[in-house]
Amino acid sequence: MTERSYACEVDDLDDGDTMTVELDGEPVALYRVGDEFFATADTCTHEKWSLGEEGDLDGFEVTCTLHNARFDVRNGKALCFPATVDLRPYSTIVEDGRVYVARAEVSA
Repeated sequence: MTERSYACEVDDLDDGDTMTVELDGEPVALYRVGDEFFATADTCTHEKWSLGEEGDLDGFEVTCTLHNARFDVRNGKALCFPATVDLRPYSTIVEDGRVYVARAEVSA
């Protein structure tokens, strides 16, 4: 079983909201798009800036408000310059009204 950490209650985030939570001492950005939850590393890969606290979520894209780098919250992929390095993705699990975050499974 994958180790997971409690992030928040489902009702703590409205559609389009973001927040920063912690997993094993690392900041993780949590995003809500409709009824789905996604998570990536919190810090923009271009410059140190919190995406969970300062990012702008529009659909499945989060924009770093420092220099407008964009990432896909579903997989952490960098979508435009100045970001060229992807964000680390995390798995989310929703169970009994609670959202949990876990390290994403890596496929070979």
